[in-house]
Amino acid sequence: MYRDVAVVLDDRFRRLFIGSARLEKLAEGCRWAEGPAYFPAGRYLIWSDIPNDRMMRFDETSNAVSVFRHPAGHSNGNTVDRQGRLVTCEHGNRRVSRTEHDGSITVLASHYQGKRLNSPNDAVVKSDGSIWFTDPAYGIDSDYEGHKSDSEVGACHVYRIDPQSGDVCIVADDFVRPNGIAFSPDERRLYVVDTGATHVADGPRHIRVFDVDDKGNLSGGGVFATCTEGLFDGFRLDEAGRIWTSAGDGVHCYESDGTLIGKILVPEVVANVAFGGPKRNRLYICATTSLYAIMLPVNGAKTF
Repeated sequence: MYRDVAVVLDDRFRRLFIGSARLEKLAEGCRWAEGPAYFPAGRYLIWSDIPNDRMMRFDETSNAVSVFRHPAGHSNGNTVDRQGRLVTCEHGNRRVSRTEHDGSITVLASHYQGKRLNSPNDAVVKSDGSIWFTDPAYGIDSDYEGHKSDSEVGACHVYRIDPQSGDVCIVADDFVRPNGIAFSPDERRLYVVDTGATHVADGPRHIRVFDVDDKGNLSGGGVFATCTEGLFDGFRLDEAGRIWTSAGDGVHCYESDGTLIGKILVPEVVANVAFGGPKRNRLYICATTSLYAIMLPVNGAKTF
C-alpha cells in the first residue's frame, strides 16, 4: 500500500505519511472537480463541478454525497471565512460571492474600476477579514467552464477585497494566469500559482511567493517551485508551513524551503485539495471526475 500510494523523494517525507493509509474514492461523476472547502461545524465538504455548473456536498459523518447548489454560476474555488461562511469564486457570474448563514448570497466583488472581472478562480481569507483572489480568464475563454466573452479588464491579476470598505484593488499584476492562492500559517508569506503554460508556449507552471507586510503590501514574488508533472493548480499548507499542491500525477508536498519531498499518487489529474476532519488531518483531493481523501499524520494550517 505504501509503495502504491506514496513516493518518497526526501527523508523528511517519511514521517508525513502512514504506510497503512489508503486513498479513498468518496465520489465520482464530475467533469472537473475543483474548489474543496471544509466546514468543521457540520463536518461536511463543499466542492465545485465546474462544467456541470453545480456544487457538491460530502457528509463526513455518513459518506452521503448530494448536490449542494445547481445552477452554481460555474463556481470554481471555495473557501470558508472566519465566521464560517462560504466564499465562492464564480466563473459564470464573473464574481466573488459569500453565502450567508441563512442561505442568501452577497456579492463581494464583480468589477474593478467599472469593468467586469474575468472569471475569479480561487480565494483565501486573511485573519483581518480581507479576501484575496485570483482572476484568470479560464471562465471566459470558452463555454466549457463559464460563458465565452472578451476580457474587460484586459489582463489577469491578483486582487484584494478590503474588509471594511469592500473596495477591490490589484495586489499583483505580473501574472500570465494566476490560479491557486494561500497564505503561510503566520500570514507573512503569500503563495500564488501561475498556470500561464496553458496559454503561452513555455509559459509559467510554478508557484511564486511574496512577502506580506503589516499593511498587506506585497514584495518579492520569486519562483518558489516549478511543477515537475503537469501543472500546479490549487493547494493548501499544513501547520508546519509545508505546501500540499495539486499536480498532474497526484499531490506534491513541498517543504517551506521549496524542496519537493514527496508525492501522493492519484489515478486522475488533481485540481485542488483541502484539509478536513475534526483534527484537520484528512486531506480531501479533487481530481478531475472524482473526490478522494487520505488520512495523514500532519494537520492542516488553521484558517477559520
